[in-house]
Amino acid sequence: MTNAAHPVDRGLPAGRLLLLGLQHMAIMYTGCIAVPLVIGSALHLDNASIALLVNADLFVAGLATLVQSVGIGRLFGVRLPVVAGATFTVVNPMILIAAQYGITAVYGAMIASGVFGLLIARPFAALIRFFPPLVSGTLLLVIGISLLGPGTAMIGGHDTGDPSYGDPANLGLAFGVIALVVLFTRVLRGFLGQIGPLVALIAGVLIAIPLGRTHFSGVGDASWFGLASPFHFGAPTFPVAAVVSMCVVMLVSFTETTADLIAVGEITGRPVTPADLSRGLATDGLSAIFGGFMNSFPDTAFAQNVGLVQMTGVRSRWVVATTGGMLVVMGLVPKIGAFIAAIPEPVVGGVAVVMFAMVGVVGVQTLKKVDFSGNHNAFVVSVALGVGLLPAFGLDRFGNSVFFQHFPAWLRTICGSPITVAAVLAFVLNLLFNHLGRKREEDLLP
Repeated sequence: MTNAAHPVDRGLPAGRLLLLGLQHMAIMYTGCIAVPLVIGSALHLDNASIALLVNADLFVAGLATLVQSVGIGRLFGVRLPVVAGATFTVVNPMILIAAQYGITAVYGAMIASGVFGLLIARPFAALIRFFPPLVSGTLLLVIGISLLGPGTAMIGGHDTGDPSYGDPANLGLAFGVIALVVLFTRVLRGFLGQIGPLVALIAGVLIAIPLGRTHFSGVGDASWFGLASPFHFGAPTFPVAAVVSMCVVMLVSFTETTADLIAVGEITGRPVTPADLSRGLATDGLSAIFGGFMNSFPDTAFAQNVGLVQMTGVRSRWVVATTGGMLVVMGLVPKIGAFIAAIPEPVVGGVAVVMFAMVGVVGVQTLKKVDFSGNHNAFVVSVALGVGLLPAFGLDRFGNSVFFQHFPAWLRTICGSPITVAAVLAFVLNLLFNHLGRKREEDLLP
C-alpha cells in the first residue's frame, strides 16, 4: 500500500487495525447473534443446537464480511468497508417454513434463494440509476429511524409488558454510555477519537460489573473449538412455497443492501458503480448458499456499521476485513464468543442507537443533494417516509411488527419491513413523477 492509495484501500498499522476491527465487531455482534437466538427459541431447539446456530452464524458472517471487503475477482465483494451479518428479514419466514415443512426445508429454501440471488444480482444492480439521492436518501433515513426500535429494545427490554421493562439501572447504564460517546468524541483526537465508541463500550462494561449486569459464567461452560458439520439437521428439502418465500426475502435483502452500499460509497468518497453493486449483491446470495450448507442464515450489510464509518471517518476496508477475521475465529472458538456475549445489552444499545441515528443522518445529507423546488420530490419523500415507517411503529409488546398481521404470509414478508415498503414507494414514485411524468411534459412542448 502507498500513501497515494485511496483511503478505502489504504492499510493501517496492525495495532490500529485490531482495535478498529474490534470496534466494528462489538457494534454488530448483538444484532448478528439475535437472529439465531430468536429463531432457535421459536423452534424450541435445545441449548446445544442454539449454540451451534450462533457459532455458524458468526462464522458465515465473518466469511461474508471478508468477501465484501477484500473481494474475489470480478464476481464477489464490493471492496468497501462493509460488515455483513444475519438479516432480521428472515426471522418470520424461517419460523413459518419450519413450522409447516420442517427445518430441513428452511435450509433448502435458503440455498435456492442464494442461487436466485446470484442469478439476479447483475440485473438488479443495473437498476442503480433509478436509485438517485432522492430514493437512496429516503431509504437511509427510513433505515436509521426504523432501527431505533431494536435499539430501544436493547436498552429498555424486549417485552414492554414485563414489570422490569425500562429498569432505571439499564437506562442509566445506556445513557451513561451515550454520554461517554459524546465526551470522547468531543475531547479525544486522532486515533483515540476514532475508537471513542469502543472506549465508551469498554467503560460501560466496567461500570456494569459492580452493578451485577454482566454474567461471565457462560464463558467457562463454552468449549474452545466447535463448528457443526454441513447439514447438521439433515439433508435439505425444497418445497416450492418455501423457496418462493425465501426468494422474496432475498429481494428484500437486496433492497436493504443496495441502500447501505450506496451510503458507504458516498461516505468513503468511492461511489458505487453497477459492477460494484452487482458484486456486493452476489455476496449476499453466496452467503445464503453457504449459510444453507453450514446451518446459518443469509447475510446483509449492517447499517449500524455504516453509521460507525460515518462517525469515525475511518474508511479503510482492511479494518472491516480484520473484523471479518475476528468473526471467523469467534465462530470457531465459542469461548471467545461467549465472552463478548456477556457484554450487557444496554451497554451495546447505548452505542448502537447513536450508530443507527447516524445512518439516518447520512440519509439527510444525501437528501440535501436533491432539488425540492418546483417539483414533487418533497411529496415523494413524504409518502415513502410516512407509509414506509408504519410497520416500524405498529408493534406488539415484544417489538414484532403486527401492522400487516392479517395479510397473507408471503405478503407480510414484504410489507413487514419498513425498508422494503419505503424502497418500493420511493422507487415507484420517483419513476412516476421524475421519469414518466417528465416525458409526458416534454411531449407537450412545441
